[in-house]
Amino acid sequence: AQPLSRVGGLPDSAFQHDGQLTKRDVRAITLARLAPLPGQLLWDVGAGSGSIGIEWMRTYPSCRALAIEADSGRQQLIEHNRDALGVPGLQLIRGKAPQALEGLERPDAIFIGGGVTREGVLDTCWQQLKPGGRLVANAVTLQSETLLMSWRERHGGELTRVHVAQAQPLGDFDTWRQALPITLLEMTKPFDA
Repeated sequence: AQPLSRVGGLPDSAFQHDGQLTKRDVRAITLARLAPLPGQLLWDVGAGSGSIGIEWMRTYPSCRALAIEADSGRQQLIEHNRDALGVPGLQLIRGKAPQALEGLERPDAIFIGGGVTREGVLDTCWQQLKPGGRLVANAVTLQSETLLMSWRERHGGELTRVHVAQAQPLGDFDTWRQALPITLLEMTKPFDA
């Protein structure tokens, strides 16, 4: 097997998943925005296959992550992926946000990949994020995108739309196959918040 880089953006094939996977190029952008530093803690909320938390922990041996996931099948995928990719210390929190977030250690960074439209998720994450911490939320649906736009109007932050296309065969030729666009909200919590 070819060794895997510690730089964010492992091939999608490195993860077992059920389709709920932050794809490679978007994952690399998301991790760059989360900006992991040694010893920092990440909450990966709506973790899916655990790819963001796993890659966060791979950047520095001292990085820690909590993967919050409600679906039992995806919980099994997270456990498989964390062990297969060398980060058995990734802690799985079984449950739905925001309730599952109660009593957890306050994080330095939060990624919301699933469940952003669930009432109280963004508010709870923002309240629990340490001052100076980074929050990144990705949206695919119109409903989640609308929520991120509304949140930015009230609290600030930076919105980015990411479009990725890959060349794929079409008969004797190649064409671009567009993935669903992703809207990304990035925020840094002020120290006086």
